[in-house]
Amino acid sequence: MNFEEFKTMLNTELNYLSINLSDIKLEQFYTYMNLLIEWNKKINLTAIVEEKDIIIKHFLDSLTISKYINSNQKIMDIGTGAGFPGIPLKIVQENINMNLIDSLNKRITFLNEVVNKIELKNIVAIHSRAEDLAKIEEHREKYDIVVSRAVAKLNTLLEYMMPFIKVGGTCICMKGSNIEELEESKKAIEILGGKLEKVDEIVLPNTDIKRNNIIIKKINIVLSVLFLYSCIDQMQDAGDAKKVTPVRGTVTIQVNTGFVTKAGDPGFPTEGLRAVFN
Repeated sequence: MNFEEFKTMLNTELNYLSINLSDIKLEQFYTYMNLLIEWNKKINLTAIVEEKDIIIKHFLDSLTISKYINSNQKIMDIGTGAGFPGIPLKIVQENINMNLIDSLNKRITFLNEVVNKIELKNIVAIHSRAEDLAKIEEHREKYDIVVSRAVAKLNTLLEYMMPFIKVGGTCICMKGSNIEELEESKKAIEILGGKLEKVDEIVLPNTDIKRNNIIIKKINIVLSVLFLYSCIDQMQDAGDAKKVTPVRGTVTIQVNTGFVTKAGDPGFPTEGLRAVFN
């Protein structure tokens, strides 16, 4: 597909989202697509390799959440993989600040190549697991919006995402057609200080592909389970922890500040540390 063909097709699809792009931005998308196809021959980035499918299933799908994002916001994309939705959002809205998070260093190398080739500014690719990054103060509750595209079950995904969001900020979980897990996750949303705002159901144009974008507002500061890892370490260092008892899938903690954590609530994730206030 040459650039003119690509330009015509992408512009046609973007009309569905009422997005108009300059030729410079269209060229950035074109370069991104070609880099994705080239690098995918060397490392596993995506199972979607046809140019038309990349335009619709990656670029357009990523941009279905563009309407929720404003200039100068600080955004994190967790489990970004080959850069979706973070890089398409950054191309369209160049004034946002974007951090791309992925646990595989090979993908980070690819993302840095894309960022350099298409000359994006104020975007950083970070090699880390979300649960490790959440322990670092400069990232915890510092983001206006955190996005992720179908990297885990919703209740687990929220546990990864919510620690990064400011109170008043937004969590956007991009899911497929089946969102039965939403009902199972309502208690986790509440525990993690969130409130379900809406579910945006979308059918990608010229396809029968259904998507659901789940929008959750962070309304309360809650001691998140990921943040507790850091707290426990600090309490142990300071000699404050009275008891830390690991059990498969749970951890029970008592400290002399008077709170007791518990685990095993229905609808709450079951891996790793699971804790809420009494």
